Amino acid sequence: MPAAARVIYAGSRSRPLRYHSRMGRTALYRDPAPFRPARAEVQLDPDVVLLAMPDGRQRRHGLDGCSATLIDGFVAARIDARPKRRFVRMLILERDGERHVIITPPDRGAVAPNVVRLPEAPDDAAIIDDHAWDALADWIMGGGRLAGCSIADLARLAAIATPGFVMLIGEVAAQRALELAWAARGPLRGVESIEAALSPIASAARQSPRVAAALAAARAHAASMIRPRRRT
Repeated sequence: MPAAARVIYAGSRSRPLRYHSRMGRTALYRDPAPFRPARAEVQLDPDVVLLAMPDGRQRRHGLDGCSATLIDGFVAARIDARPKRRFVRMLILERDGERHVIITPPDRGAVAPNVVRLPEAPDDAAIIDDHAWDALADWIMGGGRLAGCSIADLARLAAIATPGFVMLIGEVAAQRALELAWAARGPLRGVESIEAALSPIASAARQSPRVAAALAAARAHAASMIRPRRRT
């Protein structure tokens, strides 16, 4: 089979697309034709998703009391004058009779015809980059709780958070780092171990101003917690 005609099978959202010898998942075909629709920018508050759409419109989706669903889907497109179905992951938010869809970029490949039926994403679906979609989907499907987040999870979340939420994420990251430092024994215990625990945020901060703000908040909060008190 020529390389251009190989089929990709999409499994779990958490695993990369891979070649597979058997049928059974969503079958995709590599499609080298350029197709990059404009992205929306997402900002997350603890209970609200804010989307800046490419046309300048602003969307606000409340999360309190909403039901969320993750499914595979496709978007219809015309590429080189030919109709194509491009694979996407869909995050569907429903509340009070309203239905909003946020999807991954349709860059992963074309859905193979006559292999599997998938729902079509609506025309007004918001397209956000993969890293933002993954962080948003994990947050919503996890119930919107910081308590179960690792420091690496907090770093991903900070990259899409509003300024106020970034500060809270930084404080929670500091508490996680302090717990790890205080649990350590011997010479690893102390400020150096706190910085080591915060390394996922420090690494992500090089690429994102929002994560950099979370790192600064984490360091400040950690310093206030370990600063020795004056004796009176």
